[in-house]
Amino acid sequence: MSLPVQVLTSYDQVVTAQIVPMTQQHYDDAEMIWKPILEATGQPDASWMWDYKFRQSRQEDRYEAYALLVEDFPQGLMFIETQWHRSCWPQRWPLVYVEAVSTAPWNRIEIERPPWFKQVGRVLLLYARQRSLELGYSGRVGLHSLPGAEGFYRRLRMTDHGPDAEKEGLVYFEYNALNQGALDRVARS
Repeated sequence: MSLPVQVLTSYDQVVTAQIVPMTQQHYDDAEMIWKPILEATGQPDASWMWDYKFRQSRQEDRYEAYALLVEDFPQGLMFIETQWHRSCWPQRWPLVYVEAVSTAPWNRIEIERPPWFKQVGRVLLLYARQRSLELGYSGRVGLHSLPGAEGFYRRLRMTDHGPDAEKEGLVYFEYNALNQGALDRVARS
């Protein structure tokens, strides 16, 4: 499986990227190249254990791990859970839960100005939404945000459900179901 997507360069040029299932090579690239930079710059996701996430995606059907590649190199990683999580709305609809989403250090404005590639995180979250549609969840996606990323999710118009005491006070966000017009546009694309 390989899904062509588009991201922007720092000069707003469109570049074709691919979203693919994460492989050992993608993990190795992130571990050897991303991690030292993330640690040196004090990024909150520097300690995330992508090796564990990658193994989980190979061992349990409910987990999936993806890489967004430009010229076969990972510019973003995402780890999702597809079966056990439910919406925080009273109806408790099923949704895709984003366990982790991370962009390469050079794609972060707080590290690199301008970032090499823009919209990597946004494109990965749109892919999570597409997986939600494929699973019959109407585009519902949930996640808990690191404190520095809350504004990003608000700009994406995810619903802010406030701090979650069960998740160390991290703010919980959800994409609600897509309306019929949006579903029709996705079906045509």
